[in-house]
Formats: sequence, structure tokens, C-alpha cells
Amino acid sequence: MKVMRLATPALFAVLASLSLCAQTQLTVEQLVSFVRSSIQLEHSDKRIADFLKKVRLSEKLEDRVVDELVAAGAGAKTFEALKGLQAQTASLPEAQRPSAAKAKPSLPPPPPEEQQRLLDTVREYAKNYTGTLPDFLCLQVTRRYYDPSGLEFWQKQDQITARLSYVDDREEYKVILVDDTPTNASMDSLDGATSTGEFGSMLREIFEAGSHASFEWSRWGTLRGRRAHVISYHVPKVGSKWSISWQKRVQITPGYRGLIYVDRNTGMILRLTLEAVDIPPSFPIQEASSVLDYDFTPIAEREYLLPLKAMVRMREGKLLVKNEVEFRNYRKFSADAVITFDATLETPAPLPEDKETPPRQ
Repeated sequence: MKVMRLATPALFAVLASLSLCAQTQLTVEQLVSFVRSSIQLEHSDKRIADFLKKVRLSEKLEDRVVDELVAAGAGAKTFEALKGLQAQTASLPEAQRPSAAKAKPSLPPPPPEEQQRLLDTVREYAKNYTGTLPDFLCLQVTRRYYDPSGLEFWQKQDQITARLSYVDDREEYKVILVDDTPTNASMDSLDGATSTGEFGSMLREIFEAGSHASFEWSRWGTLRGRRAHVISYHVPKVGSKWSISWQKRVQITPGYRGLIYVDRNTGMILRLTLEAVDIPPSFPIQEASSVLDYDFTPIAEREYLLPLKAMVRMREGKLLVKNEVEFRNYRKFSADAVITFDATLETPAPLPEDKETPPRQ
């Protein structure tokens, strides 16, 4: 079962506003993103304008951009602040627009019968995935961030280092450090957002008959240099085993949807995304999502497709939380196996590019 928890630390309750430096330098694209997000989150016109007065742009702010933001709902005070930025940036170079490259013909989708064969293959793969894995140990390093403004100005909360053992198809987490402090706390006892279930249960439960999931071939994509089928899916609430709890007091099991990236050549799953749907309006957490990336990892001189990293996000009101998770130091499980950690865990490991790119011809 995939579980996500949000137990809000007391720190969040006393944060009334986000502290910003005297001036923040942004590109025009970042400015547009900020203003649009603020409008969608229903921040006051004055609050948006006050922030814009602290902004320094690196590019010229053109009339068309201001007009677009006004059309999107920017208020009078925001408009005045934008006009002030226009005056300040009049001598700067114009923001670079995306080049109008000649569109290449899109790749045709596979025929319907091939799409069905693909789904059957992926279903069988998911069913047998955990049976292909050895018993192993690894380190799970989770960097947790929060933003009480809802504008994605992230502040680091802490870093959790856990020893994760996978034995007989079961995951067991033992927290080793919270920041630099040794601890024997369990994962469930920690305040803040945590998640479990990355090693097989997420994948298997999507394809179980009881999930009542629907699938549809969506598009071609390229992920970490590999051509991939991108399959969209939806698991209704009646078939869901994904639970979300709030402050260890209230728990729901929502439906969810997402994408599955399948390597065209190997049939291996490269990425799995989940997004909660139909969350009750009365439940404090209104958004929850997860992205899990897999890659080949050596264990005892063999390579296995294993979780590489994950991103978990949730929203409670305007409070945003984000967990960036890495899985490191995989090794075969044995009674005397030792797993080490050092100061290098403070720095995220160099990981492959994770953005999907258009399929190459």
C-alpha cells in the first residue's frame, strides 16, 4: 500500500508570511509564472504588488506581457507595479521568445493491437516485478521542503536518512539520522510529510484486477535518452489502496491517475506518476502527487531496475510541502551486511536528466 502522510509541525503554524530578500531578480518568464500562480491562489492585489516592488528584472517587460497578466486577472495595484517594472527595464534587451522551429511530423501511435499487447506485457511485468528483485539494503535520503506562501519559495525543513531493507517482498524502514542527529525514531513517528511503498506495491496495485483501472496509450516520449511509450491510467476510489493521512488523525483513500513510461525496446518501466483525484473538499490536504523514477542499478554483480529517486508533493491550504527522495548504496541483504553514510549525503547525488523530451525521429 502506498501511504503519504502530512503531520504539520508547529513551525508552520507561526509562519505568517515568507521572508524575502530586499530584491529578487527574475526573468520575465518567472515573473509571469509568479503573477499567474498568485492570481490562481487568490492572493490579494496588494500582496502581489508589494512583492513586485522588490523585484528586479533581467529582461525588458513588454506591453503584451502586462496586457496578458491583466487579462488573467491582475488587479489595479499589480498593474501599477508592472508599469513601474516596465519603466525600469525599458533599456534592457527583450526577453527571448521560443524559436518558431519548423514543426516535425509527429510519430504515429502504435496500431490498436500493438497497444493492447503493450498493456498486456506491462501488466505481466508489474505483476512479477517484485519477484525479480533480490533481498537488498539501501539508504533512502529524503530532503523535505515547505512553503507557507503557496508560491514555491521553498525553505528546507530537514533531511531524513533511513536504512531501507527489502526482504521477502516487504519494505522496512529504520531512520538513522534527522539532519546530523542520530535517532531511533520510526518513519511513522516523524512529523511532516513522509511516504512509503515505492518498491513494488505502487506498481503492482495499479495493475491488479481489483483496482478497476482504465488505461490508454497517450503519446511517445523520450526519458533519459530512451524512447518510451507514455500510458495514462485512472484508478477509481473503489479500487484504490493509496491512502493519505493528515496529522495522524484523519485518513482517506482517494482515487488517482497518472502516467506510466515504458521503454520501447525493453518493456521496462522508467517512470510512474500518481495524482490524487476526487479528494473530499473537507479533507485538509487538497493536492497530493508522486513521481517515481526507475533505473538500472548493480547489486552483487547483476543489474536490476530499481527506484532511483522520487518526488512527493502535497498542499494544505496555501502550505506546500515537497519531499525529494534519493535511493543510494544498494547492496545485497545478508545478516552481517553493513551500509555506510557520510557527509556526502548532504549533497544530492548527480542523477540523470529527469525531464521528458519530445521523441526523436
